[in-house]
Amino acid sequence: MTSLPTPWTLPQVPGASFGAALFDLDGVLTPTADVHMDAWRRMFTDYFESHGITPAYTDDDYFRYVDGKPRYDGVRACLASRGVTLPDGTPDDAPGTETVCGIGNTKNAEFSRILEEEGVDPYPGSVALLDHLESIGCAMAVVSSSRNAPAVLAAAGLAHRFEHVVSGQVAADHGIPGKPAPDTYLYAAELLGVPKEAAVVVEDALSGVQAGRAGDFGLVLGVDRGAGAEELLDGGADVVVTDLGEVVPG
Repeated sequence: MTSLPTPWTLPQVPGASFGAALFDLDGVLTPTADVHMDAWRRMFTDYFESHGITPAYTDDDYFRYVDGKPRYDGVRACLASRGVTLPDGTPDDAPGTETVCGIGNTKNAEFSRILEEEGVDPYPGSVALLDHLESIGCAMAVVSSSRNAPAVLAAAGLAHRFEHVVSGQVAADHGIPGKPAPDTYLYAAELLGVPKEAAVVVEDALSGVQAGRAGDFGLVLGVDRGAGAEELLDGGADVVVTDLGEVVPG
């Protein structure tokens, strides 16, 4: 396995070392996955009720159809689960427009409102890991399906830690397929100049660990924030923890 001069070693993977960490954002570095989940719940609950769509939206729908995917893909998949098909529209569609993009933008408006009113603090264990990786010179990047990733990083005080942020907007601008395809993670590794075999993908979403496995990265580290450890392992994670503080050397 290729490694860099300042490798990252994990207690859970004896004998292996890695030169880069590729982090998902929401649910991995910040608890904004909960904010996203709440915004999706409010939006889909209102939409389903107002249109007589059954069964009612549940948190299981979030983990099954939405979590970790680009916004409009999540809308499309969840609607399809109820046999509903809408025109895609365009990303410029106003919130409330009867299109996939309009519905997705309704959710994004709700997310932005919650983030602005309540703010966000990063997970302490995640900050401890970032501190450790910085201290050993490990390359790092954020790979998020969210187009809000730069705003979330700024709100959490983490923006200065990452030279490269492959957000949902970056993926759209460059025509890069989103998770569960591995392409955004492969692009981040390329930006860092690190072979995929030397990179760790850090994910809390099933679609994210699937992306890491499909990309044949050196390690896929799952963080169980509610998706379920077994589900993450079955989806492609090599190791699952409940907090990133667990992989900081003692």
